[in-house]
This record gives sequence, C-alpha cells and structure tokens, in this order.
Amino acid sequence: MDFTKIVSISGKSGLFKVVSQSKNAVIVESLTDQKRFPAFGHEKMSSLGEISVFTTGEDLPLKDILKAFHVKLEGKSAPDPKSNNTVLLNFFQEMVPDFDQERVYISDIRKMISWYNMLLDQNLLDFTEPAEEKPAETEPVAPEAVSPVSEISGSTEATAGPEAS
Repeated sequence: MDFTKIVSISGKSGLFKVVSQSKNAVIVESLTDQKRFPAFGHEKMSSLGEISVFTTGEDLPLKDILKAFHVKLEGKSAPDPKSNNTVLLNFFQEMVPDFDQERVYISDIRKMISWYNMLLDQNLLDFTEPAEEKPAETEPVAPEAVSPVSEISGSTEATAGPEAS
C-alpha cells in the first residue's frame, strides 16, 4: 500500500486519501464517509509515508508500526482507541517494545491505533512489496552495426555524421 497518498490533516479527525490537485489546494476524500473537499496550503497535512515514531534506537516509520500491528494481531482490529490509558500503553509496548516512552504520548498511541483500525476497515493495509522489474537483457551488438559503412562512388567510407559527405 502506498502510504504517501493517505494523509492526516491537522484539526480534522480521521484519514484522507489524496484524489487530485487543483491550483491552490489538494482535493482529498475522507476514508470514513467518502466525502471530498479541498485542503488548502494553510492546513498542515502529513502523509503517512513520512511519519515515524521515536524509539530508543532509530526512529521507526509508521508503515513498520502498522505492519507490526497487522502481523501480531493476525489481521484483526486493535483495541478501541478510547480504552483506558494503561490498556493502550500495554498494547503498544507489546507491539513496539523499544518505543521512547518519554517522547511518544498517549495521544499519539491513540491516533496510531485509530488509524490502524480505520485502514483495516477500508482494506487498505497491503504490506506486500511491489515486484521489482528486472532490466531487460541487452543483446550484443554486431560490429557492423556499430560503425556503419556506406558505399560512395565505388569506395567504402565510414560515415561519421553530417560532415561525412
């Protein structure tokens, strides 16, 4: 799944799919009710592809977090994001054991869990990697194709371009 086409807009709940772009706005569609509306430049939009989570090591991309949810929950939904803080913290600790507990807030955990459930409901969680295309094998070029020979007034000369006449 291409997480660069799914965005979160500051001040609006839910996730949105980028549908089109106009002169001064991006047209987005809500994943929950499929209503379309323009999102203007003054609204802070974040693509899910560029969001990462603080860990004790290197930051972990959101895609990897959602993939961990999907694998460990075997494709089932996560707990309700409105659950008790302790329940959510324990759940997230189980999913991402090395998250930075000082910099990842409970509101962030609620948001990630709700996003996971929303993407799961919409069947947008596809973690299969696109198959890489192998470059086409080139056939060896015959020597006569490399330096063409033309016959001019009974003699043979190699043509080098427009000046060759």
